[in-house]
Amino acid sequence: MLVSSFIRRVLLTGLAGAAAVLFMPTVGFAQECMNRGDLDVRFCDNDGDLVADTPSDSSQWLDPDTLIFSYTPVEDPSVYENVFTEFVDYLAEQTGKKVKWYGAESYAAQVEAMRSGRLHVAGISTGPTVFGVNLAGYVPFSIMCFGDGRFGYKLQLITHKDSDIKTVADMKGRKIAHVTPSSNSGNQAPRAFFKNMGVVPDVDYKVIYSGKHDNSIMGVVNRDYDAAPIASSVLDRMIDKGLLKREDLRIIWESQSFPTTSYGLVNNLHPDLARKVIYAFLSFDWKGTALDKEFGKQADKFCPITFKQHWKPIRLIQKENNTVYTQEALAGLKVKKKKKKKK
Repeated sequence: MLVSSFIRRVLLTGLAGAAAVLFMPTVGFAQECMNRGDLDVRFCDNDGDLVADTPSDSSQWLDPDTLIFSYTPVEDPSVYENVFTEFVDYLAEQTGKKVKWYGAESYAAQVEAMRSGRLHVAGISTGPTVFGVNLAGYVPFSIMCFGDGRFGYKLQLITHKDSDIKTVADMKGRKIAHVTPSSNSGNQAPRAFFKNMGVVPDVDYKVIYSGKHDNSIMGVVNRDYDAAPIASSVLDRMIDKGLLKREDLRIIWESQSFPTTSYGLVNNLHPDLARKVIYAFLSFDWKGTALDKEFGKQADKFCPITFKQHWKPIRLIQKENNTVYTQEALAGLKVKKKKKKKK
């Protein structure tokens, strides 16, 4: 893995010093926005790191009495509230703030909450991270990893063990579960990769949005769907919990590794508070915690990352899919629940 400039600053100045450099407001920051890129008009990127700059006007900084924290709604939000209990307590200790859990029901809900100022710190899934950055001023700075810096997951195309689907081409004419429009492994990456393999979603097979990776996985197990592109990390955790057996499914195809859920904060959090939040993540000891029990086979700490470097392949996939970052596109990320038929 390439060493980012952020990691080099960590090695040279220590966690707190590196964070201070990263989030220090630019002195003499011009009011005119010289560069915006894909960011919403309310944000600016004059330093070229592809994320929203800290506002130069200190009156725009957020310094709430209570920090709102949310984890990506990949699975049951209430379960993960318990998983993050020790970390949330540590975050409160390091920042001197109360920390409240927000159990978001969708990726769009997370982005909307941060954009409106109701969410300050979050773990956002791989694909939606790009929407958070561009629409909500989300600044990713960390990821779960092993001590040697390894991290990531793969897109896996799964089918039922008894299915006659053997290759990507065999999905033609079938019902395939995708997760949500913004999901990387559950939609964006499959659309880019499968198209290049001669199978176009929505054209060669019917796409049914399941809403969550675990819904797609169990839907394949129960034969509600013929196949589904999912995140390997979610499948591994569900197998470890005994929710299904690995032999219940077959993996037809898998991709190279992608970055997992990013952890970050809103760009206008008070710089002093932002430094404390970053320090809390990068100094948290996982040993013996619920985080270790839940994610220990996939990671054992939080490592520093940068959106510009580590999310480059995700941005390229979304560019291939002509993804746009607008309020209308964000609204489209919500999976509509099917209405129950009246008896």
